[in-house]
Amino acid sequence: MTKYSLRARMMILILAPTLMIGLLLSTFFVVNRYNELQSQLTDAGINIIEPLAVSSEYGMTFRSRESVRQLVSLLHRRHSDIVRAISVFDDHNRLFVTSNYLQNPDLLRMPDNTPLTARYLKERHGNSVILRTPILSESYYPDESPGWDAKPTGNPLGYVAIELDLQSVRLQQYKEVFISTLLVLLCLCIAMLFAYRLMRDVTGPIRNMVSTVDRIRRGQLDSRMEGYMLGELDVLKNGINSMAMSLTAYHEEMQQNIDQATSDLRETLEQMEIQNVELDLAKKRAQEAARIKSEFLANMSHELRTPLNGVIGFTRQTLKTTLNSTQRDYLNTIERSANNLLSIINDVLDFSKLEAGKLVLETIPFPLRATLDEVVVLLAQSAHEKGLELTLNIQSDVPDNAIGDPLRMQQIIVNLLGNAIKFTERGNIDIRVEKRALSNNRMELEVQIHDTGIGISEKQQSQLFQAFRQADASISRRHGGTGLGLVITQKLVNEMGGEISFHSRLNHGSTFWFHVNLALNPNAASDPHMLDCLTGQHLAYVESNTAAAQAMLDMLSATPMKVSYSPSLAGLQEAHYDVLLLGLPIDVHNTQEITGEQLSPMLQRANSLILALPFQMQIYAEQLKARGVTACLIKPLSMARLLPILVDHHARDIPPQSGSSRLSIRVMAVDDNPANLKLIGALLEELVEHIVLCDSGESAIQQARQQNLDIILMDIQMPDIDGIRASEVIRELPQHHNTPIVAVTAHALEGEREKLAKAGMNDYLAKPIDEQKLSHLLARYLPARKETLLLPQSGPVSLDWALALRQAANKPDLARDLLQMLVDFLPEVRTLVEQFMETNNPAGLRDIIHKLHGSASYSGVPHMKKLCQELEQSLMKHEDIAAIEPELLELLDEMDNVAQLAREQLKIS
Repeated sequence: MTKYSLRARMMILILAPTLMIGLLLSTFFVVNRYNELQSQLTDAGINIIEPLAVSSEYGMTFRSRESVRQLVSLLHRRHSDIVRAISVFDDHNRLFVTSNYLQNPDLLRMPDNTPLTARYLKERHGNSVILRTPILSESYYPDESPGWDAKPTGNPLGYVAIELDLQSVRLQQYKEVFISTLLVLLCLCIAMLFAYRLMRDVTGPIRNMVSTVDRIRRGQLDSRMEGYMLGELDVLKNGINSMAMSLTAYHEEMQQNIDQATSDLRETLEQMEIQNVELDLAKKRAQEAARIKSEFLANMSHELRTPLNGVIGFTRQTLKTTLNSTQRDYLNTIERSANNLLSIINDVLDFSKLEAGKLVLETIPFPLRATLDEVVVLLAQSAHEKGLELTLNIQSDVPDNAIGDPLRMQQIIVNLLGNAIKFTERGNIDIRVEKRALSNNRMELEVQIHDTGIGISEKQQSQLFQAFRQADASISRRHGGTGLGLVITQKLVNEMGGEISFHSRLNHGSTFWFHVNLALNPNAASDPHMLDCLTGQHLAYVESNTAAAQAMLDMLSATPMKVSYSPSLAGLQEAHYDVLLLGLPIDVHNTQEITGEQLSPMLQRANSLILALPFQMQIYAEQLKARGVTACLIKPLSMARLLPILVDHHARDIPPQSGSSRLSIRVMAVDDNPANLKLIGALLEELVEHIVLCDSGESAIQQARQQNLDIILMDIQMPDIDGIRASEVIRELPQHHNTPIVAVTAHALEGEREKLAKAGMNDYLAKPIDEQKLSHLLARYLPARKETLLLPQSGPVSLDWALALRQAANKPDLARDLLQMLVDFLPEVRTLVEQFMETNNPAGLRDIIHKLHGSASYSGVPHMKKLCQELEQSLMKHEDIAAIEPELLELLDEMDNVAQLAREQLKIS
């Protein structure tokens, strides 16, 4: 829509009516005057021909052409300005006379058979008007009575026709139009004068108002309207001035408020700066307090675990000696109490690390079934002492070769299973492990722990995952504990990318389940023909507990054996079997040894008898074996322990050791605590031939200078010279550049292992020392080839066969298989690495390097493993592959070296 200004609108509203009225009036008068002039012309013509018709009667009666011609010519000359021709026609419509012989008489002649009335006739032809009137005889009148029989002869005598020229009135008409136009223009000019005056009196002040308002809008609040104005404009002027004054007052007030607020803000900022300084000081004090707390936790960890290490270690050593039942019971109580205290300490330290976000999960390959079985066997004693049946059911489709943190996985199971045992008085505790999802390199695992205990009320469930809280305030008194177990478990599960939940009803038991994501180890060693020897074997399984039987039957279904199950020995249908697997019921009131009469029917029913015993009856295991039992296993049964017995292959994951022979190596143990040093010495006496014990770092350095050592077990926290400094000094000795140094400490702080590795430590052994772990560690660092240990001095080693043997538990066949699998995997790695380098795909490259790293960890290729580790760390920091291209090319060259050396080694071996 077009927008017009006020000025334009006023002009239109003033001029438009004036113009319209003027045009209408002038048009009316012009048209009227035009018609009037034509009427005057017609009247003039009538005034000419009517007297002519009367005067021509005589001439027409007597046919006197000359007299009529004179009349016609006289009238034509007198009225020549308006008359073109005057013609007289007789009663036979023939031209009698005419005043203008140059003109065609037919134009004035009436059409034939046209009656001639007494009145005149008028016709219009272009710019001419033709008038006709009859010539009547005086002896005849039109109004005479029609009663006469006949009209007189010669009446009418003819008619007169005159042609009038309209051009004579055109000029007058044009004059009228011109005058009317002048009048209209004059009116418009007068109207414009009035409009201009009105606009000057109205729009001028309005423009000034607009300008003033615009200046006010732009901040010129001192602008005012001046001058005298008419009517409402004066009121509007006063209103604008009042508004400007109000705005000025408001602006001044607002400016004062702004100044005051600015002053207040400045004071506030100064106070905030002071508070920031105080907060910075408080932060530094808090950081210092946190550092002191960390040191305190580390020191307390050492100070608390050190005596506990001695208590637990010597208790276990004492339990190996000949004791009466009372002494053994006392010692078992001492060990359990010490383990409980150690568990509380570990919970507090773990919770502290989790709260600080300093807990780092390991990513190492581990056997899933053996890891879970180890935990279940560890807690079986507590369950069996309460008469609880403990079952472990790992579905056959669950992969066994996982990559993750086995210790934290065990910690989760220990916490959940320990709670189930703690709060269950009778019935079963069932553990079920299922596969939820499986991809090429990862699996999602679900672990369910169901008990028949006291359950948890709805009110108590909301407090279950709160730190230092338990479902019932009386529980800690009745069952013990810190209330941190479930909190730590929840955080560990979350760290593993999973979730934990539970379902419980009061007095109807509880079911806890959690999901975790674990990577798969695609290069783990496996023997697909291990179970071939069981084909055709018939196994009889006897178990009175339904849940335990179902769990075992599910696991046995993965073997090629034929399995027959019965809840009792008498229920077996066949007389003889290849293997009889018999589970004894859990009964806290019946822990007596199996008599010969009880054992004889079992031995007669099978070639091989395997007994699943409650933990309390494990003390009779050796006697039962001496009486013909093939093996005695602690309940609950698991395939990790049962399969090696079935295939006659014991302890696949443990290096073979002769029962009484000791390793011919020299081991130095360093610890400032006499009890710990004595315990380590006692454990080493059973494993190695030469032991050197030192009670300080200085003494350890002196002994290292005087003699060659094969392995050094170094305590970390010692007065004067600590273990880290002592290790650095020993590393500088020429004969100990490559000597394995193992840290023995109870330190549990984040980053401790990295710090120990930088100090030259080859491994880490946690207190309290476990005899089996110590045995594995010694086997791992047997001095077969010292030049291939973690700190070589003669350049990188591409293939170390001795290291490969140690990584394969000293089994040459397994070492060859692992090395061959690595060689077969290298072409695929090369193809993918080159592809990812071309497409700049860091994520895909990181995955394939991670897989190669896992394969290199078990095949005796230390330099390739080191390159993979460095590349993985670099890919975590860089998104552009071009930044690590030299390292990738070095890895490709190292793959060629490993492939060539591996082929030669495989031919030799």
